[in-house]
Amino acid sequence: MSEVKLTAETRSEFGKGAARRIRRDNKVPGVLYGHGSDPLHLTLPGHELLLALRTPNVLISLDIDGKSNELAIPKSVQRDPLKGFLEHVDLLLVKRGEKVNVEVPVHAEGELAPGGNLLEHVLNALPVEAEATHIPEALTVSVEGLEAGASVLAKDITLPSGVSLAVEEDAVVLQVLQAQVEEAVEGEETEGEEVAEA
Repeated sequence: MSEVKLTAETRSEFGKGAARRIRRDNKVPGVLYGHGSDPLHLTLPGHELLLALRTPNVLISLDIDGKSNELAIPKSVQRDPLKGFLEHVDLLLVKRGEKVNVEVPVHAEGELAPGGNLLEHVLNALPVEAEATHIPEALTVSVEGLEAGASVLAKDITLPSGVSLAVEEDAVVLQVLQAQVEEAVEGEETEGEEVAEA
């Protein structure tokens, strides 16, 4: 798991106007909370934060005002719906050795059985409990040779040492569906005939 160091500053200005000024300076407003402490309002470097957030569940080492170092993981990220830039981030304070609940992306590898089958991701990310400094970046599942009707349950996924499920063992993560190509083709032909008649 990667750890990224960021320099943060505490902020005393709040509201939309203050947030706009922060974003104009290529920075991102954020809040650090957890462990029963008062929420700490921060200003974070925009570009570095954007790069860090490309890694799911990234561990962020915060140098706050040059006085204190804290570890945090992203809990909630707000982006502009049109332009995609970061608007605000909520960070959860963690300590080394502490267990946290996070969602880890699930990646499928391998080829399904022949026959035009489709793989459906019922869960794109698997809820797990892991040590804050050892959160896996992703979980890889082999779907080699699976046929229509087959499914991969949470308990079927091999977890790294120290990581446990935070979801029911029988939760379906992936399932293989039979492609319905013929019905779609017949439907298209019917629509074409109706257009020709009109």
